[in-house]
Amino acid sequence: MHLSEIWIYPVKSLGGIRLSEAKMEERGLQLDRRWMIIDENNKFVTQRTLPKMALIDVYVTSEGLKILNRTEPDNAFTVPFQPVTSHPRTVTIWDDVVEAVTVSNEADQWLSEQLGFPAQLVKMPENTERKADPKYAKNGEIVSFADGYPFLIISEASLQELNTKLESEITMRRFRPNFVISGTRPFEEDQWKNVNIGAATFEIVKPCARCVLTTIDPQTAEKGPEPLKTLATFRKFNNKIMFGQNAVAKILATLREGDIVTVGA
Repeated sequence: MHLSEIWIYPVKSLGGIRLSEAKMEERGLQLDRRWMIIDENNKFVTQRTLPKMALIDVYVTSEGLKILNRTEPDNAFTVPFQPVTSHPRTVTIWDDVVEAVTVSNEADQWLSEQLGFPAQLVKMPENTERKADPKYAKNGEIVSFADGYPFLIISEASLQELNTKLESEITMRRFRPNFVISGTRPFEEDQWKNVNIGAATFEIVKPCARCVLTTIDPQTAEKGPEPLKTLATFRKFNNKIMFGQNAVAKILATLREGDIVTVGA
């Protein structure tokens, strides 16, 4: 088994970036979901309610994050890695209330124009510790603005199995994983407990319950019934549709595409 793809999503619910190598940190891959868009009530917003967020792409440059609308690529701006405004905000993401800071007035203005409401871009400071669910993550692990856990692992074979049941094939981008693994059987990752990728070690803590975000085409932002409709026929457990595995880190490392993957007891 090998690590075939590495992905980060610097701004929660905006476009992902495929990397050839990435540095791990406890709360997730470096830069992964360290930024988030909030509304006027300081509450997080995602493609679940605003599918057009799928059209906004993010690129890492030497100056910061370049953000643009794919339909008008000349309409872009750069978010510096270090916030310019740094106004504190107490923000809500799911059931968590955590401290964040604003990034720049330019970012807020651009996003507000794109999304049609007074939006703000915030960043998670290093001193903010958002805990992963202690019911599953037993060692006080922290997480970024990801939905619940620092890392998401999916096998290529699982997607291939799903695609055999769909009228139109979809790509892995629908599921927004961090790590894609080649050389497995379909859904073999359901049985994993401890996973070694290169020099890193992970503990699988729970399957990933999937939501309507997976029904939004990441290329067009169009919404449809798939893949949830089909997944519900064979991946529904306790009323939740599962695809992929959430993980926490036990040993941190820099990971590279092609790294060998092994499974421990």
